[in-house]
Amino acid sequence: MIVRAAAVLLLGWVLGFVWFAIFLPQPLDSRPTDAIVVLTGGAGRIDRGLALLHEGAAKRMLISGVDRAVRPVELAAEYKVPEDIFTCCITLGREAIDTRSNAIETARWLERRNYRTVRLITTDWHMRRSALELKQALPAKVSIIYDAVPSHPSLTVLAREYNKYLLRRTAALFGI
Repeated sequence: MIVRAAAVLLLGWVLGFVWFAIFLPQPLDSRPTDAIVVLTGGAGRIDRGLALLHEGAAKRMLISGVDRAVRPVELAAEYKVPEDIFTCCITLGREAIDTRSNAIETARWLERRNYRTVRLITTDWHMRRSALELKQALPAKVSIIYDAVPSHPSLTVLAREYNKYLLRRTAALFGI
């Protein structure tokens, strides 16, 4: 009986992992939203957010999880963006240290501005857990548009992220 239960759990994990790895979220078009939120930590994320901001997909952008030592002038130089764009349109969120605190920081930022739609930008393999965390932190009235940055993750990265996703889903079931 225990062996069967373990086999069923293992089969469920494997099938779920295959779904998770094969059907990674994709980038979207530049449909407008009230705001763009970029989670730091992966290549191409800030570039994608800046491109969408430049195209007019939103008027404001939060970059969540920025190190306290990073100054706007440094980011402007690194991404070849005029510094006044950071002054008018980009907020550097410095409170977040992980995905869960990214969601909390984002929720507070959106609430202060009374935004109803937000485009979440993160890497494709990170999107599901990020979206789950953000959904839990936001009121139901806020719509989230998922805009994943494509990558080529290793099986190790995918397995680690899938396990984190399962743990967070399980914790959410228990209200944690």
